[in-house]
Amino acid sequence: MDSRFGPDRRVTLDTPLALDGGAVLDRIDIAYETYGTLNPARDNAVLICHALTGDHHVASAHPRTGKPGWWSRMIGPGKPIDLDKQFVICSNVLGSCMGSSGPASIDPATGRPYAMRFPVLTIRDMVRAQGMLLDHLGIERLRAVVGGSMGGMQALSWGATLPDRVEAVVVIASTARHSAQNIAFHEVGRQAIMADPNWAGGEYYDGAAPSAGLSVARMAAHITYLSEAGLTAKFGRKLQARADGQAGSKTFGFDADFQVESYLRHQGLAFTDRFDANSYLYITRALDYFDLAEEHGGILANAFRATKARFCIVSYDTDWLYPTAESRSIVHALNAAGAPASFVELSSPFGHDAFLLESPDLDRVMRGFLEARA
Repeated sequence: MDSRFGPDRRVTLDTPLALDGGAVLDRIDIAYETYGTLNPARDNAVLICHALTGDHHVASAHPRTGKPGWWSRMIGPGKPIDLDKQFVICSNVLGSCMGSSGPASIDPATGRPYAMRFPVLTIRDMVRAQGMLLDHLGIERLRAVVGGSMGGMQALSWGATLPDRVEAVVVIASTARHSAQNIAFHEVGRQAIMADPNWAGGEYYDGAAPSAGLSVARMAAHITYLSEAGLTAKFGRKLQARADGQAGSKTFGFDADFQVESYLRHQGLAFTDRFDANSYLYITRALDYFDLAEEHGGILANAFRATKARFCIVSYDTDWLYPTAESRSIVHALNAAGAPASFVELSSPFGHDAFLLESPDLDRVMRGFLEARA
């Protein structure tokens, strides 16, 4: 059995990686997992790209939380991404904190964590690192690259950055550029982290982490992943039940009177158990810098003129983080470049996070697109 393949893999790549910001990483670590069997022709590989706070445990239990992989419902034998036919790869992005090189990694020059000395990254840097991983795995060309949210940005960047190495691209609930509103929400989160006294300029690895700031950052971001209709249906203005089991009542204080307050606090606290605050700063910065048109002379269609890939663009009608208009702009650019593109807007009450939840419509789109050939 090839030791490069399987769950919970790590590789150190000694090929220098030149970054968009001008720095060079002489070596990088990448954490990844593979599922299924690579066929003899090595042409059935599908790369799954994860979102901002995701990881490479796409179809296996998370080692810290014990929860199923974040897209287990989508990947497996007989599932839309069918392991009877496809070989799936998912890597932890550069800059993250789940095994790939990032600010929590040890700087070989000092023997201490890089912290804020780690170079600032872009989505394109992450994609180039994934290309290096494919070289390590002996895979020249991907059957498809698939991603939602930030993963969708990586998928788009694959079509633009490594156009000869991918046959099909699936972009779900994503965008070709971060808007001013997106940047604003991220800046609120970053300022919450940096205002936490424990952040200490990023040098907190020998002491208490800035958990309070990171929790607030996660709470603010989590709101953007949901829809107003979904929040209203789930929580409305319902009050928290009291500790004695009685019906909730207003405390006329600042505890979590409302169920939605308690929910957000729980989401924030749970996040601090599995994520690094500095990584959150770096990855949100990479998202904010993302502007695929800017990388190609200010014209989005130019990003796709070299690709021969087929594209499938999917949006959700209640996603206000990356609304359908953003997806339509991508489709218009693909059409202008002459790239084969299909587009569908799906209906869901769950907002941006809909692509992570049970969605028979998305399952049908995914299965049909991946099984079709150019």
